[in-house]
Order: sequence, then C-alpha cells, then structure tokens
Amino acid sequence: MNPLNPKKLLLTKWTAVKPVAKQKHFLVSRVIQPVEPTAPIESVEIEAVLTKATQVIAWRELQDAGVWRQGWV
Repeated sequence: MNPLNPKKLLLTKWTAVKPVAKQKHFLVSRVIQPVEPTAPIESVEIEAVLTKATQVIAWRELQDAGVWRQGWV
C-alpha cells in the first residue's frame, strides 16, 4: 500500500474488509483539524455510503489492510 498523507484523505473511498450492518463502502467526509495548528492531524470522519452514518476514527487505522482497503471493491 502506498503511504497515506492525512492532508490528502478528504473524499477518498474505502471498503471495510468485514462489513457491519451492511456498511461496506465509506467515504472520508472530513479531516478533523487539531486545536493546535502545528499539531499533526490524528483523526478523520468517515461516512457510510449506504446509510450516511458517520464515525470518527484515527486516520492511521486506514493503513490496516486487515480492516480497510482503499477504493470501492
């Protein structure tokens, strides 16, 4: 997998390896900026395409190939 840049994650597409409640495809809807402007980005908000449900996760979790795949598979 290519290295991820948290600043370029906005609107990227992801597929959950093990879907829960028919939520398989996700879109990064927001990159959450830290309170301190010089602090690194730590989390993103992902939105399920089917249900529009959102959740906040650490952006580094997207690098775990056992949980996420980049793109819609």
